[in-house]
Amino acid sequence: MLGKVVATQALRAAGGRLSVIGRSQRAKEMLNERLAVSALDQLVVVLGGMKGAAMKVGQTLSMLELEMLPPVQRERVRTRLASLRDSAPQLPFDAIRAVVEADLGPLGGVFAEFGEHPIASASIGQVHRARLLDGRDVAVKVQYPGIDRAVKSDLRMMAMFAKALSVQLPAFAHSAIIDEVQLGVENELDYLAEARVQHRLARRFRGHPFVTVPDAIVEHSSTRVLVSEFFEGVPFERMRELPDAERDRIGELIYRFYVGSMFRDNEFCGDPHPGNVLLGRDGRVGFVDFGLYKKMRPSHVEWERQSLRAAAEGRAEDLRALFVDYGILTPDSGLSALDCLDYVDTAAQLCLVDEKITVTPELATAAMVATFDPRGASPGAKTIDHWPADHVFSRRADFMTMGVLGQLRATANWHRIAREWLYGEPPVTAVGKVIATWDRG
Repeated sequence: MLGKVVATQALRAAGGRLSVIGRSQRAKEMLNERLAVSALDQLVVVLGGMKGAAMKVGQTLSMLELEMLPPVQRERVRTRLASLRDSAPQLPFDAIRAVVEADLGPLGGVFAEFGEHPIASASIGQVHRARLLDGRDVAVKVQYPGIDRAVKSDLRMMAMFAKALSVQLPAFAHSAIIDEVQLGVENELDYLAEARVQHRLARRFRGHPFVTVPDAIVEHSSTRVLVSEFFEGVPFERMRELPDAERDRIGELIYRFYVGSMFRDNEFCGDPHPGNVLLGRDGRVGFVDFGLYKKMRPSHVEWERQSLRAAAEGRAEDLRALFVDYGILTPDSGLSALDCLDYVDTAAQLCLVDEKITVTPELATAAMVATFDPRGASPGAKTIDHWPADHVFSRRADFMTMGVLGQLRATANWHRIAREWLYGEPPVTAVGKVIATWDRG
């Protein structure tokens, strides 16, 4: 099947556009040249003493396919990434209780039971299982004491480091993008705002045949405490062991939830991650963690739609014109129409190729590298002049979703699914048809 995809890409690649395999190979070369050797080492040194920011970056970099690195570096990088991912502390219960009671009052006034040991660690807090006085089982996410001050301090340090790293990762060179990332991470500190978003999404997906969002209990939430319904689900690692057909079904739902929502609702979750996806006993896929949630202007979403349609149809000159009109490129930029097409091909290739594709970690890594450095799409390509800050999280959602699908090794004709929101066409998959019927009802 991969050979068929490559052949299809080759037919579309008049002028030397890289195939799927070519993009993966180019990503491997770039990892060897930059990320694995100098940038990653510097990153771990700088982030080693940080709190929430370190885990967030560690989660993102964990999507890299380490098998693409030289064997001599592979274990070293794996160990360092693990140190970032697992850097969140598990605080003693007395410290957690103090935060909860400072915000909500005595535990006994809200909870009939409250587990003393955390069941999960998030980037800026930890999660405990509890039971409300009315008998509902809930998950309680509690912010680490003082994490707000620490994260804001860390972000200032990250901004300085990102500018120094711009040679290896040009996407970090623009202050507007850095500011947008800082704002997004700071917004994660407001659990009450997250609870309101989660409550709205829970209502949006209530009764959905395949997807569920546990409802947030807004009246028992605060800036530092988020209480939501407890969702009993199979963790992602277990999902990876399921039969092909079930993994493909889950993958389609993940793709629809994280990518399709931007075009359907002009908003999306900017934090796709395996730890935020659970499989319920009834077969529905549960999604949690909405601290990084982004609303977009309809005009910006429409620009994304038109750009993807131009790329899918191979209209390179039209795509470059869209980039110029939107301010991404100056009219006299050295970035050619073919360079623009190669960049979009790599960063959003799932929705562009009209064939069944099994997403692998290698393909996900290629998309991630191209997002951070447009030169990953083509060895001779120049960098994009400016990528608007408003689209930072949509790009992140794209490659993080691809990373989740790569770990699941899900297969689908992603282009045919995406045509629902790119062209307004009726669904062609069994899952899509059931969802369309539910939407109409």
